[in-house]
Amino acid sequence: MGGITQPLFSAFGEEALFTRLEDAGTKAILTTKKHAAKVRRIKDRLPALERVIVVDGNEQNVKPGEIAFNMEKSDRLDRFKIEPCGPETPSVLHYTSGTTGKPKGAMHVHSAIIAQYLTAKWVLDITPDDIYWCTADPGWVTGTSYGIIGPWSNGVAQAVLDSGFNTEKWYQFIAQHKITVWYSAPTAIRLLMKDSTAAAKKHKLDSLRHLISVGEPLNAEAVIWSEQAFGKPFHDSYWQTETGAIVITNFPGMKIKPGSMGKPFPGITATVVDLKTFEPLSKRGTVGLIALKPGWPSMFRAYWANKEMYESKFNKDWYICGDRASIDADGYFWFVGRDDDVINTAGHLVGPFEIESALLEHEAVAESAAIGKPDPVNMEVVKAFVALKPGHEPSGDLELNIMNFIRKKLSPLAMPQEIEFVDSLPKTRSGKIMRRLLRAKEWGEEIGDVSTLEND
Repeated sequence: MGGITQPLFSAFGEEALFTRLEDAGTKAILTTKKHAAKVRRIKDRLPALERVIVVDGNEQNVKPGEIAFNMEKSDRLDRFKIEPCGPETPSVLHYTSGTTGKPKGAMHVHSAIIAQYLTAKWVLDITPDDIYWCTADPGWVTGTSYGIIGPWSNGVAQAVLDSGFNTEKWYQFIAQHKITVWYSAPTAIRLLMKDSTAAAKKHKLDSLRHLISVGEPLNAEAVIWSEQAFGKPFHDSYWQTETGAIVITNFPGMKIKPGSMGKPFPGITATVVDLKTFEPLSKRGTVGLIALKPGWPSMFRAYWANKEMYESKFNKDWYICGDRASIDADGYFWFVGRDDDVINTAGHLVGPFEIESALLEHEAVAESAAIGKPDPVNMEVVKAFVALKPGHEPSGDLELNIMNFIRKKLSPLAMPQEIEFVDSLPKTRSGKIMRRLLRAKEWGEEIGDVSTLEND
């Protein structure tokens, strides 16, 4: 048809929808009866909108001006005129939320399928004989790149579970459908860890042959736990909405260093660059910004109607990802934190991911987030937010115990000066912990866009 598809998460409220639809100048919306009411409430504020199509509707339950469409009852078309599209023709517009400002529309083109096909084949290791399960919602880039385009271009059968997270349901689903390749998120893995290996052992999960993780860095503890629970490790993979496909990863058969993101995918030139000069760092182990050489097929081509923001992402012929990492002597990348999440305490930079990974190794900790808290002496000190495992209760003694555990495990600088016990951590609907929300409250800053917040 030649149109650009704009995936949107079904749990978005009307304002989150309006922000993205207005910015894109969306002309047509495909929705269901369940979500049509949200669209109706904002329709008059969207001058570019020409059509609202309710795909499970009928003439009785659609409003005037809407189109009821049913695939099974529609007339068959023997011929359909296909719009000629080239490699650079826009195809998908994904909205991504930054730390500040409104969501940005990352525009991808048709040639992105080359990277999605190859990475699905080599990183996810899928073959036509597999039963593949990607737990990401199709409203997010993972659910599009690796829940639709990548696997189907490889001819693989997919299983889909229309349900939120539930340990028992997930294990039953894997066992029932004999899932062989499973692509999930660290947040989900940590929730599975919360219910122990015993929950996994109750189910017949021997169909699983390859496990991959995406969405945020995979803690070393989660890799070790998955080997105990499933007899095989989760392989971490790193990419972003803007990269369109996996760019750094642990391949099947490659030695996994628990906690490492792995190595660049073939054809991707990746390094870490100096925080100020954006020149590649030659000394191994030095922390810098992850940078990629532009030109891979699935790289985004624009931020919709925001040329200045797009150009700001490139410096010295590198695409700057906005994440800090180091590279070890073997060429493995080690994540430190988002550039705006890194904690500066007494002139020393501390990565929240390292602290959070260590916190997860404490017997009482189920989930954690670490941020910098203002301090008159050290500029910032570490504050940790901790959700406890069942059977553990918050107390002053437990707080001291966890603090000393981190002090011994990492360093006095990394030790939290304060621990706040919480029932749960703020997450996006795709499972990422929203540290910036915790930081904004602590610093008295504007919270910014929270349209992707789970339970907002």
